[in-house]
Amino acid sequence: MGISSVAIVVQKFGGTSVATATKIQAAARRAIDQHERGHQVIVVVSAMGHSTDELIDLARQVTPRPPARELDMLLSTGEQVSVALLAMAIQSQGVPSISFTGSQIGIVTDSFHTKARIRNISTDRMKAALDDGKIVIVAGFQGVDENYNITTLGRGGSDTTAVALAAVICASACEIFTDVDGVYTTDPRLVPDARKLDTISYDEMLEMASLGAGVMHSRSIEFAKKYHVPIHVRHASRPDVGTWIVDELAARRMGAVVTGAALAKEEARITVRGLPDRPGVVHGLFRELAERHVVVDMIVQNVAKDGLAEVTFTVDEDDLENSLSVVNKAAAAQGAASVQSDREVAKVSVVGSGMKIHSGVAVRMFEALALAGVNIQMITTSEIKISVLVARSQGVDALRAVHSAFELEVVPADLRFSEDPPEIAVTLVQKNQGPVSTESAIVGSAPGMEDLVISDVELDTNQARITLLNVPDKPGQAALVFRAIADAGINVDMIVQDISEQMGREAHTLLSFSIPSRDVTQAVEALTQLLGPNSVAVDPKIAKLSVMGVGIRSHTGVATRMFAALAAANINISMINSSEVRINVATDAAHGEIGLEALKKAFDI
Repeated sequence: MGISSVAIVVQKFGGTSVATATKIQAAARRAIDQHERGHQVIVVVSAMGHSTDELIDLARQVTPRPPARELDMLLSTGEQVSVALLAMAIQSQGVPSISFTGSQIGIVTDSFHTKARIRNISTDRMKAALDDGKIVIVAGFQGVDENYNITTLGRGGSDTTAVALAAVICASACEIFTDVDGVYTTDPRLVPDARKLDTISYDEMLEMASLGAGVMHSRSIEFAKKYHVPIHVRHASRPDVGTWIVDELAARRMGAVVTGAALAKEEARITVRGLPDRPGVVHGLFRELAERHVVVDMIVQNVAKDGLAEVTFTVDEDDLENSLSVVNKAAAAQGAASVQSDREVAKVSVVGSGMKIHSGVAVRMFEALALAGVNIQMITTSEIKISVLVARSQGVDALRAVHSAFELEVVPADLRFSEDPPEIAVTLVQKNQGPVSTESAIVGSAPGMEDLVISDVELDTNQARITLLNVPDKPGQAALVFRAIADAGINVDMIVQDISEQMGREAHTLLSFSIPSRDVTQAVEALTQLLGPNSVAVDPKIAKLSVMGVGIRSHTGVATRMFAALAAANINISMINSSEVRINVATDAAHGEIGLEALKKAFDI
């Protein structure tokens, strides 16, 4: 399949890639190479080196709490320096070029300073400059709101700018030039035999980005998934192929179950114990966190005991104090018994689209952790991810154990991609298929490019819930349980494990998971043999309700909206787990259809 002789390529250079005059000249050469091939080129540039950090430090020397609007005004100057220098470098090599700030190019955002979201982008000035044969240089990380205030996009903002421009201009590919060779199976600084991936799907990359993989940020991947933009991550100073981030079909690797593993070390855990087990309690807890724009990561709620529920979730460690001030107040209002927190935790995860069709991933992971002597504090799962919370001191050992268990260091036999863009982009996906389907719902009063898009809500009534009571809190327990289930030939869906509770001299935890209803008898027999009588509780039929979409984690109010809709329908939640692309809850089977209709109404499906 060929492409037109004038394809559009967007390139993005991070701060380390333009940190010196020599590196700026090298970036100019990269842009000129594509221009000389007959393609139209747009380049997005970050501030040089660590200049953004230096500007933040300078602001804090002036005042410990810089006003957000003025901070944006200050920080936007870093990219203005970079675009001017890069345009000069390109022109010095005899190629016409023009630089633009975010406001000059027409990037319009909301007014949430330091974390603004893109609402729309004008293409007029870009197209005019490209048609004049110029390489267009755009300042990343910044835009302007409807009142002409300069705004910045927050962490990873230049990535977001680049992918957004690629989407709106219908580019064939977006090249992200950085100081690494591509996306690895895990952090090679922690696991020396980590392997560079040739492809990874949008959903897998979303999970990896949220789990600590620092190559790309979630918001830019959300843009790429929503607007079908192929992304090519590659090293700024080497001609290596890098990694393509594409749709699931194009990224498919034959036989691969797990694509990567990740360690998030800057996690903090908050547990609310003794919550009354009634509709609306969970909503009340998370509503104020969403209003404070606190991003909640792992959310775990297990079945209630003695009419009292327990909810545990993780936040970024930097958000812990702010979160606790909110949670303590909300928990007291809901009648909770106590709030506990822990900074010394880390999250270890495995990610892979192959999990959807392959069983046994959980037991393989849990057995690897057991052999490494790592105790699991919490478990949560999604269709393509399993995450466990462990002691921070054991985080690296846990990561290495699971990376080895899934043989992620082994190079697959079906490496396929070697061409430079934009030719490869057309073989991977249809050239810019445009925005998401109009059947999806853009949530918000004034739709913008970066708004949350809910693609569907689902109801599954073919599952049962198994709850294991008083599981000893020590390494290897989850491995034993799920080995018994795997040996019985039973597939597991949702897995939820709470943090432990002291019972006498020993600590115990509650472990729940869902399985097909038809397998309940077989599962109970296997687990009773393992754990003894009176250790297994069964709900033979539950309703699993799911909300799916793009932007679920970065838009802080999705879980709150879901919980509010179910509370309004007087539906109680018994289990919760979440991921980048969906939130799952379990409730009693009798309320399944009512819950589905409530969620469809809440998300305009």
